[in-house]
Amino acid sequence: MKKLILTGALAAVAACRGSVSEDPPIHIIPDMDWQDKYQPQGESAFFGDGRAMRGEVDGTVAQGSLKDDAEFFQGKGADGKFVARLPTAKVEAALHVDSLDKVMARGPQRYNIYCTPCHDQSGSGRGLVSKAVREAGYPNVANLATEHAIGLPDGELYDIVSNGVRTMPAYGHQVPEADRWAIVAWLRVLQRSQHASLQDVPEEKRGSIEKAEETK
Repeated sequence: MKKLILTGALAAVAACRGSVSEDPPIHIIPDMDWQDKYQPQGESAFFGDGRAMRGEVDGTVAQGSLKDDAEFFQGKGADGKFVARLPTAKVEAALHVDSLDKVMARGPQRYNIYCTPCHDQSGSGRGLVSKAVREAGYPNVANLATEHAIGLPDGELYDIVSNGVRTMPAYGHQVPEADRWAIVAWLRVLQRSQHASLQDVPEEKRGSIEKAEETK
C-alpha cells in the first residue's frame, strides 16, 4: 500500500512538470521567503521623513573613511593653500612602495587610462576626444605643458584631477588619492620633457643626441 501511495505521488509530481499555473507556489519550508524588511527606496511609516533608507548620522565617519589629512586628501596645507609639492612619503605609503621611482612608474599607467583620451600622451590637449569637443563648440582641451599649467602648485593640479575644472569632469570617484598624486608626478615629467634643454641631459649622453631636421 505504501508503495502504491508513493508511486501515485511521484506520478502526480511528474505530471506537473512544465505546467503553467497562476497559483502561488506551495512552500512547505518557507525559510526566509517571507520576512519583515524594507526594499531599496521604499517607504516607512516609522520614520518621520517617510524614508526607509537612512542617511549618515551627523558627525560620524565610516570605519576606514576618515580623511583628516588635508595635505594628502585635499592637496592643501594647514593654511588652506595648495601645497607646492606632492607629499612623497605619504604617496609612497599609500601605494605600498618604497621609492619615488615606483610612484613615477604608476603615474603613466593611470595617466594613459584617464587623461590621454583628452590630453594625449604628451599632454598637449590633442587627444581623440579633443576633436569632438571642438566640433561641439566647447573650449579646447587644455595644453598641460603651458607656462600657466607649469606654474600651478602640485596641490592645485591634484585638486583639478579630483574635482574637475570648467569642462573637465571630476575624477575623484574613479581615481584613488594616491593615484591622483602619481598622475601629478607624471604630468611634471611631461611638462619638463616639453621644455627640456641640453643641460637637462647627463653630460655623458649628450653626444648621442641626434640633431633634429629643419622643417621648411
